[in-house]
Amino acid sequence: MQESKIDKIEITDAFWLRYMELIRREMLPYQWKVLNDKEDIVIEKERDAAYIPSEKSHAIENFRIAAGLASGHHYGMVFQDSDVYKWLEAAAYSLRRVPDPALQEIADGVVDLIAAAQEDDGYLGTYFTIEAPQRKFKRLYQSHELYCAGHFIEAAVAYYQAVHSEKVLHTACRLADCIARHFGPEEGKIHGYDGHEEIELALFRLYGTTKDEKYLALGRFFLYARGQDPSFFWQQRAADPDKSVLIEGMEGFKPEYYQVHKPLLEQETAEGHAVRVTYMCTGMARLASLAGDEAMLAACRRLWKNIVDRRMYITGAIGSTVQGEAFTADYDLPNDTVYGETCASIGLIFFARAMLDNEMCAEYADVMERALYNTVLSGMAPDGKHFFYVNPLETVPEYSRKDPGKSHIKLTRPAWFGCACCPPNLARLLSSLDNYAYIVDGDTVCTLLYMESVGRFTIAGEEVRLTQKTDYPWGGRICLRVEAGGGQTFGIGLRIPGWAAQYEVSLNGRSCEGVLKDGFLVIRRCWRTGDEVILQLPMQARCWEASPAVRADINRLAVQRGPLVYCLEQADNGKDLQLIRVPENLPLTYRFCPDQFGGTGILQGTAFRRKAPAAKGLYSPWQEPVYEAQQITLIPYYCWGNRGENEMTVWMYKK
Repeated sequence: MQESKIDKIEITDAFWLRYMELIRREMLPYQWKVLNDKEDIVIEKERDAAYIPSEKSHAIENFRIAAGLASGHHYGMVFQDSDVYKWLEAAAYSLRRVPDPALQEIADGVVDLIAAAQEDDGYLGTYFTIEAPQRKFKRLYQSHELYCAGHFIEAAVAYYQAVHSEKVLHTACRLADCIARHFGPEEGKIHGYDGHEEIELALFRLYGTTKDEKYLALGRFFLYARGQDPSFFWQQRAADPDKSVLIEGMEGFKPEYYQVHKPLLEQETAEGHAVRVTYMCTGMARLASLAGDEAMLAACRRLWKNIVDRRMYITGAIGSTVQGEAFTADYDLPNDTVYGETCASIGLIFFARAMLDNEMCAEYADVMERALYNTVLSGMAPDGKHFFYVNPLETVPEYSRKDPGKSHIKLTRPAWFGCACCPPNLARLLSSLDNYAYIVDGDTVCTLLYMESVGRFTIAGEEVRLTQKTDYPWGGRICLRVEAGGGQTFGIGLRIPGWAAQYEVSLNGRSCEGVLKDGFLVIRRCWRTGDEVILQLPMQARCWEASPAVRADINRLAVQRGPLVYCLEQADNGKDLQLIRVPENLPLTYRFCPDQFGGTGILQGTAFRRKAPAAKGLYSPWQEPVYEAQQITLIPYYCWGNRGENEMTVWMYKK
């Protein structure tokens, strides 16, 4: 059978190019200065905890010390190295899209510095090289050694693919080989894994580039070993002569926090730290597609359904509690204490994309789109220099300032964090969006995310070019123009979003039906240059309700238009947003505002504000509520928090 593949996707979309150029021109230079402690900013703790370091980043200086180019002590979290690695990966994707000699010179210097910090046996980890060489791989539930290694290997593969740096790939292979000498099922090796999943994803990417089966086998070992002995971490802790903790605040966490309470194939619900869960699931899904592992795929499906059907917010946020940044129970989705870490939604996107490599189901792309347009975009300000770690669905400024249980709920985006995993993670995802736009399934090209782009494909050995024109997410018209040489027979699969109540499709100006399967409308024919397919999606604003099992959202409505969830903010609607009541058939008008938030669509309509009763006491006998009409304005959720401290809510009370 002749090969089918994606050759190149060039994004030309104004909405997304704004972000990709923001990353290239602003975010990457800014983050580089922060990593070098050359930016005059206030670094905030993501929540009130004395042990979180927040004086500086010191990340680049840690590498200089480890390489013997400077003297001093390691500063920051034990996983501080990963900030540098994610920056390098984002730089790689940016260079792949737009060659930039100045950026490449900096990135090459980073590669040189990382290689200089690498030890003779291939080990790489600045904290342990500088401060505790005797503790390598001895406290894996806290050390993040393999987590950091994974982020470097992923960055190395991306950088090698972007600029063909043999040095970065060689450094990554040396590190992976070092890990392979220490871990595995063989006698004398460590029969364990890292407390934070990530190395598995990286090893599968390294295998995809090098085709070295050793890396595939090692990634498989880490996944299948996980949870076989739920006491592994605590056995390691008992055997470590040094009883000092590497990360404070973790001593009380149970095996579920680390996803080691059961072997992976027996886990049925998403438990523990949300980012770890999604990284674990991404690794599982990648193994399933690479090795045809049906048992692992079945486990992925179970965890996916638990997350998206019972434990995911309407914005695509996951992680309900600040304690452990974790999942809790089915339908426990509080709006004002949610954690909803930006990294967790990024991890959910990774998981969704990996599942699409196993099976063409539009639900995966729907969730990918939901998380991307809402929680992920909320994670950064329009200037590319301020970020949310946590993405709440409801805020009251005074509560965040005075309630210790809500110290993680920030009201405006800080410039950086003591634990700065989210900003560079945002950069690496958004600069690699071309990896998420299309997928090829056999001889069918399927759309995943709608954005203006030019896609070049090889379908059954023949060249195909698709040019997509759209004003999505503001408009619902998507046009695909085909260039297919002398004419080839293949399929084009159009994702019909789950939020779309209806849709229309035409081919060369005439109505077209196609075959709808698992959320993709597939049109199969002999295509010729000039053929045009137009998909028209409905873009009216609609009210949505949560399952009655979600106690926090009983008698409440949320508004969604296209892929965008909307919210009320105090700046537009006044204080005490809890007093606003909306009818179930709330009529809303749409208006695009080019001068707001870099250009965005707002919704306006008439709701009702409940008037305060005459009684002045804290409690009083029930009286029939009195309402007065109020014009309300809703903005896309990703735009909130850019106008100072405000009340905000996604879920509004019904009248």
